Amino acid sequence: MTTTTRLTILTAIVASFAAAQSLDYATYKAKVEPIFLKKREGHARCVVCHAGAGNAFRLQPLAAGTTTWTEEQSRQNFEAVSKLVRSSNLMSSPILKHPLAEDAGGDIFHSGGRQFLSQNDPDWKAIADWARAAK
Repeated sequence: MTTTTRLTILTAIVASFAAAQSLDYATYKAKVEPIFLKKREGHARCVVCHAGAGNAFRLQPLAAGTTTWTEEQSRQNFEAVSKLVRSSNLMSSPILKHPLAEDAGGDIFHSGGRQFLSQNDPDWKAIADWARAAK
């Protein structure tokens, strides 16, 4: 591997880490992460499809008999979810756009259905507020 390639990879890793560090973990854990465990009318909980998923929104699986994540798992979830925030253009953030109804500005398709019918949904707003507060 050339030095240029190594520097490029290192720069990408540092940039990813810096982006995650600009988001507030305490707010994430208190206000955002519980949304992923919440049962929404007509939908599975986010954790059901995204625990151990092979896509960008990969949540840690819950241990058998538990209803929440350990501190270590929450931090891993935070790192994964933080990578789905585009602070320079919030509506291009996959964590906001993908589960949002298309007529409310969301993606054309989400296999888990439209978790949020509008940008006025309190849970959608909680995620958006957390992402918007990125420093």
